[in-house]
Amino acid sequence: MSVTTAPTSTPVLPPLHIGRHVIDSPVVLAPMAGITNRAFRRLCREYGTAGLEMGGASGASSLYVAEMVTSRALVERTPETMRLISHDPGEHPRSVQLYSVDPATAGLAARMLVTEDRADHIDLNFGCPVPKVTRKGGGAALPWKTDLFRGIVRAVVREAAPYDVPVTVKMRVGIDDEHVTYLDAGRVAEAEGAAAVALHARTAAQAYSGQADWSAIARLKEAVTTVPVLGNGDIWSAEDALEMVRRTGCDGVVVGRGCLGRPWLFTDLAAAFAGSAARVRPGLREVTAVLRRHAEYLVEFYDGDELRACRDIRKHIAWYLKGFPAGSTVRNQLALVDSLAALDDLIASMDLDAPWPGEPSEGPRGRAGSPRVVALPENWLAGRELDDAQREQVAQAELSVSGG
Repeated sequence: MSVTTAPTSTPVLPPLHIGRHVIDSPVVLAPMAGITNRAFRRLCREYGTAGLEMGGASGASSLYVAEMVTSRALVERTPETMRLISHDPGEHPRSVQLYSVDPATAGLAARMLVTEDRADHIDLNFGCPVPKVTRKGGGAALPWKTDLFRGIVRAVVREAAPYDVPVTVKMRVGIDDEHVTYLDAGRVAEAEGAAAVALHARTAAQAYSGQADWSAIARLKEAVTTVPVLGNGDIWSAEDALEMVRRTGCDGVVVGRGCLGRPWLFTDLAAAFAGSAARVRPGLREVTAVLRRHAEYLVEFYDGDELRACRDIRKHIAWYLKGFPAGSTVRNQLALVDSLAALDDLIASMDLDAPWPGEPSEGPRGRAGSPRVVALPENWLAGRELDDAQREQVAQAELSVSGG
């Protein structure tokens, strides 16, 4: 992997403390549905460790969070959910993100994770803006109901604390500009024993459009004083991460779409926070080798099902090839790849000596979408407490939102 180097200096931030866990590079891989399975996390860990070594450090490079699962599906042990919470033998801390709209079910899911030794860290999702989640009162819609939010955090912390498993909260600024929740939610999470809070500095109405408002991260940092505050949104490079820290004073960063098709971003981030200017600049030969390794890891994740692994890798291909001179015919064929042999043939047909393209490969990746009216349960915004009808609707929601 090609790397540009420069002399090292002092670390930008100290290690991140999440309960008993010490994360040497203060970086968290954001859980992303259909992305941050065991295979992708393994790639990111490999590159994060390389970045630490560049910076002259060693240890737990970053915190890599598995994609969201619903508490109900976990309690019911649905096969796909059990696959999603699986970890590599060398993966530590083992991190799982839970989605729930019901304190009792959330508590049961947390109890299962800790008593069966399936997780070393639990993250709670209060940031998802997807309509099928928010229209049931979940994700980014839920902190509007303060008592419900408090109840879920309290229930999970209560179950996890005896096993010394820290619980963190990931959230958004609010539902929209008129219904902002993050400061209240941050204080509640801190009071209920959360080990850290992370803020995606957009509202649910923004989805992934526009720009993240980093000033909200700074305000949260002022409001939450006893546990780490992590910033999320528009980190496309190590330089973006350093700038977020400089402007907000946050204790670490959460990276999502910026690492799509670019797991070596964790090398850059670990090096940057260690005070090194070293950065990875891979040519096409190196990038396609990473793509191929990702596909192999997916075959293992899917218990040897090569076709399923290849279907999964298809969505990553455009991200890996962003900025590189790969013709439309090859790109279209890659999007239909159905075996590792077919993938190898297509990779061999490309100009593998193409160098890192620079600016065309940088910047945003993944779908940004556009602002929208947030889908919510009836009369959700009428007050900060659940009414009887909403309580019944929320009780049913746990059964109808699929998280794996």
